[in-house]
Order: sequence, then structure tokens, then C-alpha cells
Amino acid sequence: MTRFRTRSRSFALLLAAGLVTVMMPLNAQADAGFKTWVANFYETAAQSGISRSTYQKAFAGINEPDPEALQKAQYQPEFKSQIWEYLDSRVNPYTVQIGRQMAARHGGTLNAIERHFGVDKNILLAIWSMESNYGAVLEKPDRLHHVPQALATLAWADPKRAKFARSQLIAALKILQAGDVTAKQLTGSWAGAMGHTQFIPTSYLLYAVDADGNGKRDIWHSIPDALATSANLLAKNGWTTGKTWGYEAVLPSGAGKYEGQTKTLAQWAALGFVRANGKAFPRGADRATLKLMGGSNGPAFLMMKNFFTIKKYNAADSYALAVGLLADEIAGYGGMQQSWPRPTGTLDIKEKFELQSRMKELGYYDGEVDGNFGSGSKAAISAIQKRLGMDQNGEPSQSLLRALR
Repeated sequence: MTRFRTRSRSFALLLAAGLVTVMMPLNAQADAGFKTWVANFYETAAQSGISRSTYQKAFAGINEPDPEALQKAQYQPEFKSQIWEYLDSRVNPYTVQIGRQMAARHGGTLNAIERHFGVDKNILLAIWSMESNYGAVLEKPDRLHHVPQALATLAWADPKRAKFARSQLIAALKILQAGDVTAKQLTGSWAGAMGHTQFIPTSYLLYAVDADGNGKRDIWHSIPDALATSANLLAKNGWTTGKTWGYEAVLPSGAGKYEGQTKTLAQWAALGFVRANGKAFPRGADRATLKLMGGSNGPAFLMMKNFFTIKKYNAADSYALAVGLLADEIAGYGGMQQSWPRPTGTLDIKEKFELQSRMKELGYYDGEVDGNFGSGSKAAISAIQKRLGMDQNGEPSQSLLRALR
């Protein structure tokens, strides 16, 4: 039987990443400066109730800053992905297939969490996918950071993130002191996001749940704890049980002027909005906000309250839309009915899967067929382009797919 235990703590939102100038070089002198900073910070930690023993456990064997944390903090893409590119990498046959497998494998846990918190289990699966690829990221130690070391590094060397990092470091030390996880197990991203569902320490202290009843809130190793923690966050931030996140709709001619406005579904219907799947809106009195995430030439979305609750997890519209669409596909409700206004010659997600599959069959690519074109896929494309006498830009395209067909 699944049991639930929560503890309330203060909550701090994860600050948005931005361009950073790291002030401290990594050398022997910097190592000494970092160790001095760590030694001096104990006084601040002690004022928050952190014992000397806990502090020593957190930093045992840590004699230098985390160089990767600083590198990742400095890196900021100079462009934003188009919404269809963002969705292609997150809502595709691979993530849907794994999501359905996880739904079957953890059905009892998911049903218990859904009953307790009232949060759609498919939404939880989608968040799990988005945050850690259903836990696969946690199985790659080289991608994980020791959270106290990473946060101390940012607090010491990154002026833009110093305040955030200090508050998260104190929270991480409280997690360690509570005994939910050992110092060795206190791992996460370069910015301190932890576990299957990637909670920063302050959010963990507010929402973490012991769902498996073993006396620990372990979002690193306990899937019930991790999924229940996400459900707790959504429930406490206004999730409405039994309601959807939103509806894909067909944008009537000239109706783009209503973008961002909120009306009842009956009022939207009176303006000519219809669901893309041809079904009627079930509750005309429900209120929805119009979002045109692909512009006036793309599909429309009428977003309900639960869409904005998902944004409490991540404030980006694109994130919340991906979670909603992936959840619907895992549940078997069907995917999007309309096409995004992609540039001529580019591939949709099904074509991306086909291209990777064909490259794999030809022996050029040995990675996962997942629709994501990272360095392995692009190297394979370049090799094929060279053989075919095409421009070697390493980018997937309709012309390349036609050539392979």
C-alpha cells in the first residue's frame, strides 16, 4: 500500500539561466580560494541549523571547484528552437513508446498517486520523460554532479548565480542532514536539479514525498517518491482533477487578433473555433486562453487552467505544451491533427525517424533512433552527403531523405 508523507519548507523558484561571465579561473590558486570559501561558508550554514558533521560529510574529499558546472553556466545558446523542433525532440514515437512501457510497469504506483493527489498519471509520465528521459539520465554517472560541490562552485565563482546557489546549497545541506540521502547520493545537474523529476533543493524541501513508506523521501532511487513529489507540486499549485490541459483548435480567419485573450469555450466556439479532432468542447463554461505558439499560420491552442499549473514546474509555454501533448499520446488520445509551419525542405518528426532508421540500416549510424539529431546523427549525415556529392552541412533534409529512399 502506498503511503504519503510530506514536509513543508520555504520555496524558491529556479532562476532562469542567462549569459554568465565567470570571474575565477580554475588553477591551483583558484582551488585554494574555493577551499577557503567552503571553509568560511560553514558559518552561514550553521546559522540555518546545519551541523558541523553534516557540513563535513557534504564536502569530504572536495578540494576543488566543479569545472563543468562553470562551463555549463557560461554556455547559453544564441538562438531559440522553433516550437516544432522543441516538440520533435520531446514528443515522438520513442518517448511515447517508453512512456507506455513505464505506464504498464508502474501502473499500481501511478494509479495510487493519481487517486491520492488527483493529478493525471499521464501528465506525471510526461514530466518524468521531459526531466530525465524516464530516469535514463541518472544511469549516466558522467552526466551527474555532486550537488554541494556544484552549488558551492557557482556560489563562489559565478556572480550572477551566487545568491541562488547559496540558498540552494543550504537547502541541499538540510536534505543531507535529514537523512533522506547520503552525501555520495546527493547528485544532480550542474545547477542542482535532482533525481528522476529534477527538483532543485528548495523545491524538494517543500514538496518531497515518501510514497513508498520507507521513511525517506528519495527522488533519486524511488520512482514512487519521485512521481508523487511531482504530483504534490502540481496539486498544491492548483491542478484541477478531471480536467484537461487544453485543446488543439483550428484558427478561424482573422482570429489571430485574440491571441492571449481568455474567454469561455462557448465564446471561443461562437467566434468560429473548433477542435482539430472534430469533437465538441465538453464544457462550454470552462475558460481558456488562446495561444498561437507557431504564429498565425500554425495551429491554435485553447489553454485551460491545468496548462498554467504545469508551468509552475517550468515557466516556458513550450515545456507545458510538450508535457500536455506527450501525456495525451501516452494515454492513447492521439497526437496533433494539424501541421506546424515548418520551412520548406525540412523534416517532420516521422521523417526524422525514417532518416535515422535508413542511416542505421546503411551502417552510417549506430545510435538510438529517437528523432534527435545530435553529433552522432550529424556525423552520419555528413558522411552520406560526402559520398553522394552533396553539400556537407550535417543537417537532415528532404533532399537527403529522398536520396536514401
